[in-house]
Amino acid sequence: MAQIIGSPSRYIQGKGELKNLCTYASNYGSRLFVLTSVSGRKRVEPSIQAGMPGTGVETVYESFNGECSMNEIDRVIAAAKDAGCDMIAGVGGGKIHDTAKAAAHYMGKPVIIVPTIASTDAPCSALSVIYTDEGVFDRYLFLPASPNAVLVDTEVVSKAPARLLVAGMGDALATYFEARACRQSSAVNCVGGMSTLAAMALARLCYETLLENGVSAALAVTENVCTKAVENVIEANTYLSGIGFESGGLAGAHAIHNGLTVIEETHAMYHGEKVAFGTLVQLVLENADSEEIEAVVDFCNAVGLPTTLAQLGIKEVKAEQLMEVAELAAAEGDTLGNMPFPMTPEDVYAAIMAADAIGRNYAE
Repeated sequence: MAQIIGSPSRYIQGKGELKNLCTYASNYGSRLFVLTSVSGRKRVEPSIQAGMPGTGVETVYESFNGECSMNEIDRVIAAAKDAGCDMIAGVGGGKIHDTAKAAAHYMGKPVIIVPTIASTDAPCSALSVIYTDEGVFDRYLFLPASPNAVLVDTEVVSKAPARLLVAGMGDALATYFEARACRQSSAVNCVGGMSTLAAMALARLCYETLLENGVSAALAVTENVCTKAVENVIEANTYLSGIGFESGGLAGAHAIHNGLTVIEETHAMYHGEKVAFGTLVQLVLENADSEEIEAVVDFCNAVGLPTTLAQLGIKEVKAEQLMEVAELAAAEGDTLGNMPFPMTPEDVYAAIMAADAIGRNYAE
């Protein structure tokens, strides 16, 4: 099987780059459909409109309804068609990105992804995670190509709540460990091939960048400032993790995340926060050495990522509820099958309980 690596055609990162959105969009069309939240529009529209004159691009704004479901994707498609738009920009967080990517795919139009937060590795990927209207994981939609462009204004991202950047670190934290598991099992990656040396190198660099810059970046964004550490973590969360997970592959950590979505209390947690706990569960499943587990737990504690079920909002641990999590995580077709050894829902349940115990032990 061929080795395949996927990436966006352009990755642009820098302070003040939001004002150049229409300039970059002019490479793809003339009428840009901007999908964003109501509050997000207030923050980004002035910069976008300031850079629009002379580009030949017109903009149409549409408010996101909050969930990347097929109903929402269909609604966005209809709105973009009604507005006569020939390209889509998803401006905001991961679910807006995934909705914009899916809608552009079904329309056969270019898509530009503009993160205003660095809370997930969704921006660069040829993947949309589809949920039900109620927020329960439904399926992965694998797309034929990565976004045409990804534009990251680090000044905007650094002013988002600190918890969002930290959540992105949680998502990025899993990248190396899942890519390593996929390489050991010769699993097919998210773009339909085997992982490359470049993908593994980016995945490892992602992990190393988090360990070197994560704490400093988390402290800096609490002051709403953009330091070099913040810029490095934004790149790790967005690009290194995005390419690393997609071209390296997903495994246990994201399967655990998907399972956790059946517990209503976890819906208040961000994707990356649940993935961080899933990373710890994956390491327990692998029987990873204690130094590696300790490094992950210490990092999570230092930046504020959850390592226990209580920190995920699950105050009362119910065996039957966690067994439901384990069964969904181990379901056929989810990424737990990319681990280098077979496992049952009972194995996953045991690993969740053990990971929770480890987290509580280090927190004491």
